[in-house]
Amino acid sequence: MRNGGCRFGTHRVINPANALPQNAKKVDNSLPIFDNEILIDVDTLNVDSASFRQMKEACGGDISKVGEMIKGIVAERGKQQNPVTGSGGMLLGTVKEIGPKYSNKKNLKVGDKIASLVSLSLTPLKIEKIIEIFPERDQVKIKGHAILFDSGILAKIPSDMPETLALAVLDVAGAPAQAKNLVKPGMNVVIIGAGGKSGSICCAVARDILGNSGKLIAIQPSEKGIQKIKTLGYCDEILQVNAQSPVACFEAVKKVTDNEMADLVINCAPVSDTEMSSIICAKDSGTVYFFTMATSFTKAALGAEGIGSDALLIIGNGYAPNHDEIALDVIRKHPELRKLFEEQYV
Repeated sequence: MRNGGCRFGTHRVINPANALPQNAKKVDNSLPIFDNEILIDVDTLNVDSASFRQMKEACGGDISKVGEMIKGIVAERGKQQNPVTGSGGMLLGTVKEIGPKYSNKKNLKVGDKIASLVSLSLTPLKIEKIIEIFPERDQVKIKGHAILFDSGILAKIPSDMPETLALAVLDVAGAPAQAKNLVKPGMNVVIIGAGGKSGSICCAVARDILGNSGKLIAIQPSEKGIQKIKTLGYCDEILQVNAQSPVACFEAVKKVTDNEMADLVINCAPVSDTEMSSIICAKDSGTVYFFTMATSFTKAALGAEGIGSDALLIIGNGYAPNHDEIALDVIRKHPELRKLFEEQYV
């Protein structure tokens, strides 16, 4: 075991100098671990949806080529960070070794099953073999290891749900936690990409807070997603509009809000160029929360300026205090949502 590791993982950065692991182009994924790290036997990678979508499109839909692309990225960078989207995902695995100087706030033991709550874009990872790819849930079963730093956050896998379900929920844990902070009774709330994983769980949170007040509006382009939203029954209005068409979104939201527009827009769409639809649907005094990792800060900031919008723009920080328990509790509280998640992720 090696000594002298930085709690933020800078000792693993190969280049560029002085970078943190997330910003690094290459990190050291070698063993043995440092005394303030933990070693994880990795079972499953839950790839960020925007990243998986981009890789699948780049490979012409050939899933085997997606596996080779992931192996290539990890071999080159020492971590799973899509060079196009910049995003990663998170992992499911078993604790294999705990450094004596690791702070161990979760009271981990060797053999515990955990999910990382920090991005694969900063996590040293070594893939020995791709075992199976599950494109319908953006998950990849592998044989390999990962290293988590002392500053990293993680969650123990709960005993009351299957591992792959817990992994899928924890992957988007930041979304329901931030929604819980942002949604207030009486608001008009628009959720873009409401039929997806993060969107549907945000709908559940918003409905709980709004109760019979305000209006919960879903924007979803696909028929499959529309049917999912209808099955859940959380939304007052369901708009089948392409979020890459801002004027169409504006007109649709304007109509169902009687020209009021949205107090809060939560963007969970896994595609690019949806920034302006989010901003144009919000009141000038409203808030836009970009949970999607397909968001361009430049497009959002300059676009808001371009249409004279004073809406508050929030970058989708995937962390909030107790976000893992908040997300898991939403699934426990809503059996209809859990059923849909189980159908896709178990």
